[in-house]
Amino acid sequence: MLFKAPIGGPFQPNSPGHHSVGPMQRLPRTMRRFGEREPIDYLIVGVGAAGGVLLQRLARAGFKVVGLEAGPFWDTERDWVSDEAGSHKLYWLDTRIVGGANPLALGANNSGKGVGGSTVHWAAFTPRFHPSDFQIFTQDGVGADWPISYTDLKPYYELMEMEIGVAGPAWFPWGDPHGYALGPHPMGGVGNVLIKGCTKLGIPVSAGGPVAILSGSRGKRPHCIYRGYCIQGCKVGAKASTLITHVPDALSHGAEIRDLCMAARIHVNDENRVTGVTYFDREGREHFQAARAVIVSGYSIETPRLLLNSACDRYPSGLANSSDTVGRYLMAQAGNVILGRFQDPIRMYKAPPAHALTEEFYETDPKRGFARGFAIQTVGPLPIAFAKQMIAARGAWGWGLRRVMMDYNHWAALGLLGEILPWPDNRATLAKEKDRFGLPVAHVSFNLRDNDKKLIEYGKNKVMEVMYAAGAEEVVQEARYAHLVGAARMGRNPAASVTDGYGRTHDVANLFVCDGSLLPTQGSANPGLTIMALAARTADYLISQGETVFTSNRRDASPPPVRQNLSPAATRHRGVPRLG
Repeated sequence: MLFKAPIGGPFQPNSPGHHSVGPMQRLPRTMRRFGEREPIDYLIVGVGAAGGVLLQRLARAGFKVVGLEAGPFWDTERDWVSDEAGSHKLYWLDTRIVGGANPLALGANNSGKGVGGSTVHWAAFTPRFHPSDFQIFTQDGVGADWPISYTDLKPYYELMEMEIGVAGPAWFPWGDPHGYALGPHPMGGVGNVLIKGCTKLGIPVSAGGPVAILSGSRGKRPHCIYRGYCIQGCKVGAKASTLITHVPDALSHGAEIRDLCMAARIHVNDENRVTGVTYFDREGREHFQAARAVIVSGYSIETPRLLLNSACDRYPSGLANSSDTVGRYLMAQAGNVILGRFQDPIRMYKAPPAHALTEEFYETDPKRGFARGFAIQTVGPLPIAFAKQMIAARGAWGWGLRRVMMDYNHWAALGLLGEILPWPDNRATLAKEKDRFGLPVAHVSFNLRDNDKKLIEYGKNKVMEVMYAAGAEEVVQEARYAHLVGAARMGRNPAASVTDGYGRTHDVANLFVCDGSLLPTQGSANPGLTIMALAARTADYLISQGETVFTSNRRDASPPPVRQNLSPAATRHRGVPRLG
């Protein structure tokens, strides 16, 4: 009997000469190597959500570009396992000091270490920010306005949704209503709980996304097989990460990635221009890479840490910190998990954790007594995470914990995603403790204000109401946070921000920041898509500016054209026509 070859060809085992990023995508282990004395155009510190997009865009445009990454360049076939405990190496677990009245838990929930950064272990929810998010001070009298508008970012949202393969409904009614070109996912048990509870209460709900997980095979990425190991590193390759979606294209266009390289200090010359970065390699040896411009994409703890560790005579309080804003206005979203036990099995591992949500409570409603709002989303903790949640929510331990774990398949989990406002005393500074390279580690202080507490209390109770409406017999909750942003905010006023609307630092013309630390506010949407969209917009700006970035202190804020021809191959004009 004749059998047809599988889509993508027969399975090929790993060979010593290849590097796997997903089961169907293999990269040659050799890449272009720049010498340390060889002048490069852009040195990008951090190859995560923003750094991966920047690396790909700038390489395609013909620039000499190197990405420094503190973690490994993952080979997904060799390095990743479909095991909850075995996936902790994906997270940034290096020492950080936390404090404040409401200290953050740092590590597994909010930062990654390795090529792809946090996109390797994100749940891949990809809603857009709302138009209101860009002007909450003008509209609601809280937080800060962005120096850009939703309209500036909209074409980049559309590009990124296609490039990373966002699956979602044909019509998404909140914010700027729009549709998705790639079809939605079928519902798992947790999604059905959210739909049932919201429907009974008359709350609109979105089924099947938006989530950057393929609902159908596309190029060298297979479709989702609904096994639930999304945040452990998707060995299937269906879930988007810049490791899979943008890094291969960057390398094919001449970019270099130096993994296991920890940036230590950015250098500035007497002409107030950055000249390059000192870093430590995997063996602990110190190097200096010269560059005509530097882009810091280390995310909301490591970006301010690097800038503060780069203090010099000209900038004694930290590089690009004349405003005393580096490290300030750090934000995390309220991320309470509400768990409900049902008579019938739910089996919340049998679907992507991210596959249904409602943003009906996203905008400010004066009747609620606080500014801004929240979303309700599906989450699907695997057993170890579920055990931690039940220890926190019920005080379960010993035989009591064993008993509740036997009921794992009968529980569903929904997440509150609420907007905590930016406050100047929520900040990252340098601690007296040092890492293995002798660099001061970050100290992170975090406190909730009255508006934040009121929002969390209202939102938590609303999610519990939805859970009961869906038929839960028992409902408990774990208080937690999700998603770090801020700490190097963009703004129009150099006295109150670190960068302009393109991520160019106000203090140094050839030093840029591009990652989640740029965000002046955070909305109630997962920030990953917005971070990628900002990176694509910044890349277009840098390409338009050309040599002036390297040779001049002139600051031209002219908007660049949207370069759709920079998308990775086979990601444009796919799917069904989008609505809106």
